[in-house]
Amino acid sequence: MRMSRFELKLPKMGESVAEATITAWLKEIGDKVAMDEPVLEIATDKVDSEVPSEVEGVLVEKLFKVDDLVKVGETIAVLEVGGSGVVSAPVVKSEDSVLSETEVVDNLQKEIHKVEETISAISPVSGKFYSPLVKNIAREEGLSMAELETIVGTGKDERVTKNDIFSYLENKNSGRTPEVAKSQAIVKQTVTETKAPVIRSGEDEVIEMTRMGKIIAKHMVDSKHTSAHVQSFVEVDVTNIVKWRDRIKDAFLKREGEKITYTPVFLQAVAKALKDFPMMNISVDGDKIIKRKTINLGMAAALADGNLIVPVIKNADTLSLVGLTKAVNDLADRARTGKLNPDDIQGGTYTVTNVGSFGSIMGTPIINQPQVGILALGAIRKMPAVIETPDGDMIAIRHKMIISHSYDHRVVNGALGSMFAKKVADYLEAWDAKADF
Repeated sequence: MRMSRFELKLPKMGESVAEATITAWLKEIGDKVAMDEPVLEIATDKVDSEVPSEVEGVLVEKLFKVDDLVKVGETIAVLEVGGSGVVSAPVVKSEDSVLSETEVVDNLQKEIHKVEETISAISPVSGKFYSPLVKNIAREEGLSMAELETIVGTGKDERVTKNDIFSYLENKNSGRTPEVAKSQAIVKQTVTETKAPVIRSGEDEVIEMTRMGKIIAKHMVDSKHTSAHVQSFVEVDVTNIVKWRDRIKDAFLKREGEKITYTPVFLQAVAKALKDFPMMNISVDGDKIIKRKTINLGMAAALADGNLIVPVIKNADTLSLVGLTKAVNDLADRARTGKLNPDDIQGGTYTVTNVGSFGSIMGTPIINQPQVGILALGAIRKMPAVIETPDGDMIAIRHKMIISHSYDHRVVNGALGSMFAKKVADYLEAWDAKADF
């Protein structure tokens, strides 16, 4: 039976998802694969997924290894379809075409020699590992293996990364010699690795960071390196909101089948403020500002392992309070159970995080790139406060909270950052305690 080869490609997983990391192969070379059966596991930004096969066949080739980064649309593996997967030697039926034993040996030796030449051309003499992505770039740019081995790698175990090879090509095209480029790479690597040594005692416990922990750590550091973080703080009187929720929560649950929390109320105020200050609903791309047409609110949700994930409520400004409540509860439930899709965490234009749920009265959150602002909601506390009445000022017990606004001072000045936070506070303080839902 004639067999054909099918290329399994990394599927599109969301509007802004361009690449993914392979975390595990579920099938080995020679394994049979049923249609829609998962072949491998991948990880995008904080969300794990499986890649199923679109055909029934046998896995005959893996083009990437675990921990390799793959771009959307790239071929990950090759399957053989239309047969058992066992490649048999060709059977020659015509007597005229039967080769002698000597001719067969000669032909085999020629084929072996060709393979040896091919391996020699693409295999590093030093034994260093090069990822398929780096090899593909080298091949497309016309770099020989000998030239590739002159590039100093800054990756793990001195591996050459795609940035290393792009830097080499830039240096080469600009006329700088490989020796100069090599020395610059060494200096860069030395500066990067210069840090205080970590001293461990015999009683210390060494804990390997989880994959998600590593991703979060990298994003936090990248964000601090990218944005000039500045904070503004506003104290908010949310007494009316507390009274309103206490009054309607049972009726809300009975009518809507959903528990009402403070989160959708706060998100509604943030969405309104973003409409008033559209230059807070932006992203930075190099030296250009992207003004977003839609308001997509990310809400930081805590996971069972202590990590955070940020699912996104799309078009939050168009949803009613009931709609926001259902969206918040749905995303929070699916985040806790690990059922979020890649699309659920993509496309955010502004983020809100509730540090008050952990008892903090305020926080200084790190911006979720490429956004320019993030709002932290502090704990709601009973506080003595001076209030104005027709009979004069008096002291009363009020429910208060502090909202902390972190924003990118490259594009958001102090006036805008502070006015935005104050506008959120104004919407919250103007809440009608007697309103229906």
